[in-house]
Amino acid sequence: MIQIGNFFFKYRNQLFILLYLLLFLPSPPLFGEDTFGRHYYWIPIVLGLLITVTGQIIRGGTIGLAYIVRGGKDKKVYADGLVTEGIFSHVRNPLYVGNILMLLGVGILANSLYFVGIVMPIFLFIYQCIVLAEENFLRQKFGDGFNEYTKNVHRWFPNLSGIGKTFSTMDFKWRRWLIKEYNTQFIWLCGIALILLFKYPHFTHDDHNLRNMLAIMSVVVFAIYYVSVRYMKKTKKWTE
Repeated sequence: MIQIGNFFFKYRNQLFILLYLLLFLPSPPLFGEDTFGRHYYWIPIVLGLLITVTGQIIRGGTIGLAYIVRGGKDKKVYADGLVTEGIFSHVRNPLYVGNILMLLGVGILANSLYFVGIVMPIFLFIYQCIVLAEENFLRQKFGDGFNEYTKNVHRWFPNLSGIGKTFSTMDFKWRRWLIKEYNTQFIWLCGIALILLFKYPHFTHDDHNLRNMLAIMSVVVFAIYYVSVRYMKKTKKWTE
């Protein structure tokens, strides 16, 4: 599994985008009208948004408090130091947990049985392999320090004890959050908007012209956000 993880580590960012595109493949509904009545569509909307937004909050909190530089080096697992503060003191892989929740949430939002039942388990397997590869590297580099960390902090399930103290005793660097997340947020927000407009015609009363106009407006607004943050980053008016 470590070898599989090392392979997929090179393409983990592209993997997120690819899986996002699979949301729009035709699929039987996860929640059917026969089960929940004619207002069934509110269930995937509310549940999906709750889960996916929670994922983004976890990613935002992680990056804003104590971002870990684990982006790899020469497309291989690499880390300068062992980060155990911030959200990393509550769960070992908060960014990956955030990604999982973000994808699971939009899968539920899209009401896609195939995505939740087939794509997500494959995604979880790949992430498990990537994490094992990363942990193998960290264990070899940091030895007892990493082993002690793993004894106190779970790999996947957050321990919320003391989370309030974590936020109150650390500065949240919102600019770092934005310049690290604007690309992910652009894709994520566009996906949510398009799912709501194209999967749920109730919102536009089956008016295709209105739906298309709102879709274009949403993408334009998010693109302006993307370009604005990218400009602030590239001109170094915003720094980490």
